[in-house]
Amino acid sequence: MVPSNVLTTGIQTPLNILIVGAGVCGPAIAFLLQKANHRHNITIMERGSTLRAAGQQIDLKNEAPFILEKMGLLDRVKACCVNETGLEVVDANDRQVAFFGVSPSDERGLTLTSEFELMRGDFVGVLYDASIEQDTKLKSIEGYRQGLQYKFGETVEKLDQTPQGPVDVTFSSGKYGGRYDLVIGADGQASRTRRMMFGEKASAASFHPLGIHGAYFSIPGIKNEGSIAKVFFSTGRKMVFTRPSDRPTTGVLFFLRGDFAQLDECYHQSIAAQKAAFTAILDGFEWQKDRFQKGIESTDDFYATKLGQIKLKTLFKDRTVLVGDSGYGPSPFTGLGTTLALLGAYTLAGELTKHGDNMGEALRNYENKMKPFIQEYQQIPSTALSLVFVSSRPAVWLLNQFAWVLSKFSTMMPQRPNVIDYRGRLPEYPELRLVDDTQK
Repeated sequence: MVPSNVLTTGIQTPLNILIVGAGVCGPAIAFLLQKANHRHNITIMERGSTLRAAGQQIDLKNEAPFILEKMGLLDRVKACCVNETGLEVVDANDRQVAFFGVSPSDERGLTLTSEFELMRGDFVGVLYDASIEQDTKLKSIEGYRQGLQYKFGETVEKLDQTPQGPVDVTFSSGKYGGRYDLVIGADGQASRTRRMMFGEKASAASFHPLGIHGAYFSIPGIKNEGSIAKVFFSTGRKMVFTRPSDRPTTGVLFFLRGDFAQLDECYHQSIAAQKAAFTAILDGFEWQKDRFQKGIESTDDFYATKLGQIKLKTLFKDRTVLVGDSGYGPSPFTGLGTTLALLGAYTLAGELTKHGDNMGEALRNYENKMKPFIQEYQQIPSTALSLVFVSSRPAVWLLNQFAWVLSKFSTMMPQRPNVIDYRGRLPEYPELRLVDDTQK
């Protein structure tokens, strides 16, 4: 007998689906699709040998908590949240210049710190565990087929498809990977799936650089570092964040804006070369320079990149579709990358479930419904970037004074009610049979 929370109306045709990437989007889509129709065959392929446990702190804003609530996973996410209690602007002597508190998840406040802050690896772990647990429960249901499987240490080398499908897949090992009704590219900003869909030239053109370089790494915490994030604005258009969050290790985010030929070159070289390039850039830095340089040398989770946004005219081609950063990464400077990825996973799963017997309509609807969200969440005023990346000491002083004024202004002003109904503007998909739908 099929349980009440498994779809019994609407789409009846099971799909054979390949998802490339086991980050945020991959496990989320698998969980949603399988909850709606237990007869789907879903394979998630991940290039790494395991789930990537490393990664910096992320936050969940706007629609994201409501989607997780629908999935029945919000309490699990809350249990993983770190203890970050605000953001402090400091000077070169580590003296507080300004302080901003925690912003509710449905507000885009002045602070870095949101209501739901957690490590990326922990969030991916929640989604992965939930997908595996659900698949285990579904195995006893009549009509269950292959279900869900994860394949690690493998990726896609070639896609052969026609407008009406199916898609024939060749793995990077050279083996024939099978025939699928749909391939979902959830493999990040540097998506191989996107390159196979649109070609190298078009895929490269979809990356719109912000002129910012970023390095992310973890360093050992120090005594009494506490739970407050800090930001230091430096001359030379540089800035650095530290995020201790009451943990043994502190996350470091180092950004600089401008043309740095040595950094452009290092991205095509080894991790050791990238570390050396960023260590050299830190020479002359006036706040915790030695700590950061030693941390870069010893860390095992160093990641550097040129920041930008992914902008495409279309999110799908034939029977291959992109979701998350692979199709519309907004860059870390929006603070909305994870939210947009989760929103994309929810919308794609909803449209596939609602129109699964008409794949073309499902993919077109997904694209059309995501476009307004993408346009909104990719907005970064160029004046805002010019404001925080400054060159001279007088400009740093003025920026710090401006931060002080903003912090005082934010505490003096009464709390304004949020004018955007993030729950209300979510597309509704009763076909997904999520928590609040089954309780109606």
